[in-house]
Amino acid sequence: MPSSRVDISVVIPIYKNSPFIDQLYVRLRKEFEKFTQNFEIIFVNDSSPDDSWDKIKSLVDSDNRVIGLNLSRNFGQHYAITAGLDKSSGEWIVVMDGDLQDKPEEISKMLLKAQAGYDIVQGRRHQRQDKLLKKMSSRLFYKLFGYLTDTPQDESIANFGVYSRRAINAVASMRENLRFFPTMIKWVGFKSTTMDIEHGERELGNSSYSFKKLLMLSVNTMISFSDKPLRLTVKIGFLISLISFLYAVYIICQALFGKTSIQGWASLIVSIWFIGGIIISIVGVTGLYISRIFDETKRRPLYIVREIYEK
Repeated sequence: MPSSRVDISVVIPIYKNSPFIDQLYVRLRKEFEKFTQNFEIIFVNDSSPDDSWDKIKSLVDSDNRVIGLNLSRNFGQHYAITAGLDKSSGEWIVVMDGDLQDKPEEISKMLLKAQAGYDIVQGRRHQRQDKLLKKMSSRLFYKLFGYLTDTPQDESIANFGVYSRRAINAVASMRENLRFFPTMIKWVGFKSTTMDIEHGERELGNSSYSFKKLLMLSVNTMISFSDKPLRLTVKIGFLISLISFLYAVYIICQALFGKTSIQGWASLIVSIWFIGGIIISIVGVTGLYISRIFDETKRRPLYIVREIYEK
């Protein structure tokens, strides 16, 4: 980690955000220069297929407070955030998206709140400016995630926030393979709060999170931060055993009273398929956890930086 500290670092993962980069830089600079000249803006290019990296390098050439990290391939948003956090040197760190839906003008009030005694101040998008499908899928993800992790989750809170150096150092010390920044920053503790912020509309393009990507993120995150799916499979197993036992008692009572009859094959086959499906599901869930253990034992780097561009 760099030894020379700045007042504020901004970490921005970039993927297909080329149309917004220049405006984002101008608005961030205008916002920060109200109260300090000692800041850094870290753009992490997550192997974006557009000309984002060229625009980032152009900004670095014009302002030595801008730093560009170019990852060797597309690692994903939360890995790009990790790369930026590792590079950051600010006493306070802002994490935000690069599509201008996280508005730079909202940073000042979160920073003032943080300086009043909080290590973590997260922006709460009380009126999300997203499409209906994005809102519904996000709400479903957080509801399910909250249930499986036994923790309260708020779909209006994402990455955007202001964080103290010690909170970010704690997150940076967590080197597990599966990354989800909002949950990691919540896990480290420290004094935290939320603030209602204005959420901007996405002016161009669509979110890089497709339904498939969101589904995979959901599965990976739930497995990474909770063992409740495993505990649920145990409960399901006991429930099936209880139902089977009660049905066995029923059959014995029928036999004692001479009411036995030849049963059809349909009910037998359905029962076999049902039990077989449950067993396969349990084995599948267990297999997912084993595969994550396998990934962790490899100890591969979380990301690879192809190029660091700074002055």
